[in-house]
Amino acid sequence: MLARLCKTTLIGACALAAAAASAADDFTLGSPDVADGKRIAEQHVFKGFGCDGGNVSPALAWRHPPAGTQSYAVTVYDPDAPTGSGWWHWVVVNLPAQTTGLAAGAGNPQGTLPAGARQIGTDFGAPGYGGPCPPQGHGEHRYIFTVYALKTPHLDLPANATAALAGFMMRANSLGSASLTATYSR
Repeated sequence: MLARLCKTTLIGACALAAAAASAADDFTLGSPDVADGKRIAEQHVFKGFGCDGGNVSPALAWRHPPAGTQSYAVTVYDPDAPTGSGWWHWVVVNLPAQTTGLAAGAGNPQGTLPAGARQIGTDFGAPGYGGPCPPQGHGEHRYIFTVYALKTPHLDLPANATAALAGFMMRANSLGSASLTATYSR
């Protein structure tokens, strides 16, 4: 009897775990401006550091967030930057739960984010979107766009929060994430 109960409980637990994993797999991030595995267009490249792009944050859209999502955060990160710690290009936190995407230019000074959302300082030294601009001849860099579904309505971060601190808090409160990776070189 006990063996049968344990087996039934184990099967039930496995089914719940599989359902949760499947739901997390349904959470997707897309963009009409940036394609997974493709080169980032010049309109989204940084203007400065020797680059002459438009520095417009791309439009992003996400679907099928995990159950219980209370807010979102969005990051753009270059793990290939020659810093020893990568490069944070954009960090947005406290996006309300009803948000399903960001319009092109939302991360720019004239851009509009949903009420309550906040941009965190990037490795460029200020909040807001900063596009790709790897060193000349450094090869292809990957730019990982990620949306995090969070189990809290907001991240309580200090005014001078760094991208690394925001990243820590995002991961500590994450119900799931969805990413796409685009590239750029010069």
